[in-house]
Amino acid sequence: MTFPLEVSELQFRYQGSETNILRGVNLKVKKGEILALVGLSGCGKTTLCYCLCGIIPHVIQGDYKGKVLINGTSASEMKLPGIATKLGIVFQDPDTQLFAPVVEDEIAFGPENLCIERDEIGKRISEVLKQVGMERYRLGSPAILSGGQKQLIALASVLSLHTEIFIFDEAMSQIDSEGKRSIKEMICQLKNLGKTIVMVEHDFENLDIADRIMVMRNGILEPYNGVLK
Repeated sequence: MTFPLEVSELQFRYQGSETNILRGVNLKVKKGEILALVGLSGCGKTTLCYCLCGIIPHVIQGDYKGKVLINGTSASEMKLPGIATKLGIVFQDPDTQLFAPVVEDEIAFGPENLCIERDEIGKRISEVLKQVGMERYRLGSPAILSGGQKQLIALASVLSLHTEIFIFDEAMSQIDSEGKRSIKEMICQLKNLGKTIVMVEHDFENLDIADRIMVMRNGILEPYNGVLK
């Protein structure tokens, strides 16, 4: 059986460090599953996210061992544009992902870089803005949006690439309760569409939508038993 996302004996040490932050991570995530990852600050959750989406080893260098498989293909052997069509990530701070002066330009950026036809890009912009409930902001500036609205635009940018796997790296940590509700509703919608979702979380109130919870401890993942340390 091929899993959408599979990690095998993954180890990683940043350049200049003497200690591995990932020490043999193993993980299999099923199609249509919401997996939540928890752990103490600095335990390696974000590093794992970087490995899952290819930032490590393609952008950030270090001592990398093991495998990350996306639909059975090694992420280290794929190019970043190829990974982006399979897996997308929404980061903790939406301002690190949004840079265009107009919302529709933000969403168009990814498809344009994949040389998708202009008419198709316009169609995708309309579709994903409707999906996240942000149609009326199409010609507005991301700078005037609330934190939750910015996260919805960041998610729309990922959706425009027709990805099947979504990583939410503490994506609800800097937004208000209304924004959290919107993001959680979108995650549940994605699950219902058969998408594969990994949520990195520190707020346990956000874990109610997870099918499974795992904890990062001592550089490995273990089933969560209610204890972080």
